[in-house]
Amino acid sequence: MEFRLLRSFLAVAREQSISGAARTLHITQPSLSRQIMDLEDEMGVTLFERGNRKITLTRQGQFLHKRAGQILELVQKTREEMAVAEEEVSGSVRIGAGETRAFRVLAASVHALIAQYPAVRFHLFSGNAEDVAERLDKGLLDFGLFIEPYDVTKYHYLRLPLNDLWGVLMRKDSPLAERDAIRAEDLWNVPLICSRQALAGGQLTSWLNRDPEKLNIAGTYNLLFNASIMVEMGAGYALCLEGIVNTAEDTPLCFRPLTPPLHSYVDVVWKKNQLFSKPSELLLAGLREQCSGSQSVEPVL
Repeated sequence: MEFRLLRSFLAVAREQSISGAARTLHITQPSLSRQIMDLEDEMGVTLFERGNRKITLTRQGQFLHKRAGQILELVQKTREEMAVAEEEVSGSVRIGAGETRAFRVLAASVHALIAQYPAVRFHLFSGNAEDVAERLDKGLLDFGLFIEPYDVTKYHYLRLPLNDLWGVLMRKDSPLAERDAIRAEDLWNVPLICSRQALAGGQLTSWLNRDPEKLNIAGTYNLLFNASIMVEMGAGYALCLEGIVNTAEDTPLCFRPLTPPLHSYVDVVWKKNQLFSKPSELLLAGLREQCSGSQSVEPVL
């Protein structure tokens, strides 16, 4: 499969017309139409539904659209890494992470690396553990930052010295805001907005000591910011990690920790047998120095 055909396919999907895509690619419409037909012949499927005013992706086209973007991103990443001279420290480090205050540890190492090697660049991808793991497994990320209870044993990992504290995000005028800490029974009959990953891992439901079917789960989230807006609007109480959302005096929200306390470890992970670029290698060395004394798991040689 030629990369040229994938770029043409993505342009047509974006513009939803052959003529519009041909203009952006600076080629003729017949030439572009031929490229799309060649790609459909090679794949053995129809990628577009041709309408009178626009063309849209078929189900197979939607699948290829996702994969094509990942393929071209990986090609670009490979070119950047191969273009770097052996003695030069430059290039990119790609990091995927969920929302956690423990990211400060990783950010400190990134900052130190860039301060010493200004030609290094970093690219962040935000998502839950499943999103990050998918991109890490495909080689689109160098490192992932996973929050417990995600199983990291399929990777090499470095446990960060800063863990996360669970609690409840709520409006300051909520009845529970008068408490210094929140007990499990305080949440049994209120609308809850919960992390999908934490629910699936069983960590929260175990702490709540309640059959999930008997809880009032008003909604779920994978990243907290939009869920915090739902809390602000009065839609419920969000079970979340401390320090993700601003709860300063001039905001309508507050955070109360759980009691007994519930903590989650945070791990930096990378693929087994991964061949690191020089910037990624140096970043990992900096992280190890920061985390000396914390748990690091690598193969026994």
